[in-house]
Amino acid sequence: MFSNMKKGVLSALASLPPIRSRISVASALCRYQHRNFAAQSGVKVLYDGLCPICVTEIRFLQFLQRDKPGKVDFVDISLPGYDGAKYKGVSYEAAMEEMHVIDENNEVHRGVPAFAVMYSAMGLDVLGRFMLWPPVRPFMDKSYAMFAKNRLKWTGRREECTTGRCEKKMP
Repeated sequence: MFSNMKKGVLSALASLPPIRSRISVASALCRYQHRNFAAQSGVKVLYDGLCPICVTEIRFLQFLQRDKPGKVDFVDISLPGYDGAKYKGVSYEAAMEEMHVIDENNEVHRGVPAFAVMYSAMGLDVLGRFMLWPPVRPFMDKSYAMFAKNRLKWTGRREECTTGRCEKKMP
């Protein structure tokens, strides 16, 4: 059964447009119809530097970028100097609610599309396209919404983040 499912997924992925071509996704599911997912530059990823899950993923992406510095700028919103005005008005509070990525055209992407833009900029175009693929997108949206809603609780930071900026309490 799983081998048939695997074959079905692989054949569906193989039918996706080539990496350097444009993606056409049903507009009802994605407002990024006709977005070019070829490697991009000048992308800014806003992430919570006090979230262990987020930091693990960002460290992995920085590792992938080690030979191509500057392609993606990782911005830690947890640092005291974070100013949302410098990042298309994305406030600290908004950035804490869900992932935000600012693409090379200075457009802000939130949630699952933000991850797709980030992965595309890192050269992981197939992963970005897979996340936005119509059969997968509803699952990705629901899964990420659940994660975003619970990540502070799951990382043991609910108390520190109830008002204002999150700060690690020193023992």
